[in-house]
Amino acid sequence: MKRSLQDTNALSYCLKGEPKVVARAGEYLAAFGKLDFSIIIYYEVRRGLVYAGATRKLAQFEALANISHLWELDRRSAQEAADICADLWRRGEPLDDADILIAGISRANGLVLITDNARHFGRIPGLQVESWLK
Repeated sequence: MKRSLQDTNALSYCLKGEPKVVARAGEYLAAFGKLDFSIIIYYEVRRGLVYAGATRKLAQFEALANISHLWELDRRSAQEAADICADLWRRGEPLDDADILIAGISRANGLVLITDNARHFGRIPGLQVESWLK
């Protein structure tokens, strides 16, 4: 198992108790001691839970965030994201900024991106993508 960055949908499945994702998250925790996700993903998940008024899920998420490693957007990650964005624009295949920043953090740090959106992120060269639902 490689060090990974959990995407928004992977964390959402985990919070919903999806058995396959929860099992893989347990394996990951046993191997690395913490889950890994980015500050961008933290924002996306928190935004959705606050908007939905899901106070119990929000408390669960905050407890999970407190024992996880949150990857920041640093200069190297921003450079990767800018390169990814420019490449996708040239090919006429733009992605939204949040996903480009997530991909930049993942690629800059050599992390596998755990997502159920492989087709979406699979267009990014050099980005390792995996689903925990399969």
